[in-house]
Amino acid sequence: MPPYVMEGDDDGPALALEKRSGRVPEAPVISVIDDDPSVRTATARLLRSMGFSVHAFASAQEFLSSPQLNETSCVIADVQMPGMNGVELQEYLTARDYGVPIIFITAFPHESVRERAMKGGAVCFLSKPFDEPQLLECVERALMRRQKPTDPPGTD
Repeated sequence: MPPYVMEGDDDGPALALEKRSGRVPEAPVISVIDDDPSVRTATARLLRSMGFSVHAFASAQEFLSSPQLNETSCVIADVQMPGMNGVELQEYLTARDYGVPIIFITAFPHESVRERAMKGGAVCFLSKPFDEPQLLECVERALMRRQKPTDPPGTD
């Protein structure tokens, strides 16, 4: 269980740390990338309700050009999007040493794509529609796995 989550705490992971430590935590930043506005909005709302700081993007390119790129703790990305797809985004981030864990969501769960994503280090590969508890478990796993480089990539 991540350090900011307390067993049996129903107020959300970010609020759990505040209760335990008596200070306001810096909520993990989750970036949701999906070209479907309804999925993007619903996923962002769910995560915000759990106490996360969430940024939503309609494309991989929008995310990559955003200031949130370096502060993101976890990415939730659709697999099939116009332009750069989710797996290409994963490969781009990996090639540039961004240690951000990725959770994939897709309406087209092709086994070959799932294998490629998981071999590339994905935390989870979920089929739409996905269960909220399943997504939240994946986010917890991703945040436990999160790698923070000492310096953000591209700052040398």
